[in-house]
Amino acid sequence: MRILVIVAHPDDIEFGVAGSVARWVNEGAQVTYCIVTDGSAGSNEPGVELNALVQKRREEQIAAAAVVGVRDVRFLGYPDGVLQPTLELRRELTRLIREVRPYRVLCQDPTTILFRDSYINHPDHRAAGEAALYAVFPSAETRPIFPELLKEGYEPHHVSELYLNLTFHPDTLVDISTTIERKIEALLCHSSQVGADVDPWVREWAVEMGKEAGYAFAEAFRVMRFVNDQTPAE
Repeated sequence: MRILVIVAHPDDIEFGVAGSVARWVNEGAQVTYCIVTDGSAGSNEPGVELNALVQKRREEQIAAAAVVGVRDVRFLGYPDGVLQPTLELRRELTRLIREVRPYRVLCQDPTTILFRDSYINHPDHRAAGEAALYAVFPSAETRPIFPELLKEGYEPHHVSELYLNLTFHPDTLVDISTTIERKIEALLCHSSQVGADVDPWVREWAVEMGKEAGYAFAEAFRVMRFVNDQTPAE
């Protein structure tokens, strides 16, 4: 199975879905990461050298991906913190979907604004999620949309499954009990953003998500399936 994971920032994958990715890679999946922004808003320190920060966060993401067995990491380089779901971004994601030809796409739920009572969802998450959603449908599979991609050799592709992370409406839990340690290890690769103190609460969050299904640790998704006559075998 080919899987494409699209997120706004370096470290979004590790916080949200790295345990599931590690499990799917163990099961033989080929996974591609797409990081939409450059991570340049990842420091509030006065005088920070932004180009150096961008490079460091890129290196951190590549290292984190390697922990769970992912080698194909794409960086689109949009400015961090001001992302918009533009046609330009949707075109880039459509191109990537047509190139990778994934059975499953993971992205962030663009409908989530206020998460519980303690987190305002980052607008970059919503923008990346919206662009990814509309790249999956209608753009990736519709020939007349972005005809310039056809001239580049990118034929339409039908995505069969969409997994939405950071969602109000989870309906699918992935058991990450055997991969929680690699999730934490991958997250700690982002040393510019997190320290060891993140470990307990990430575990606590995964425990809470797993309770309903009786899993020691889990990650939660809203899953949509689009099976039709274009659906390839897994």
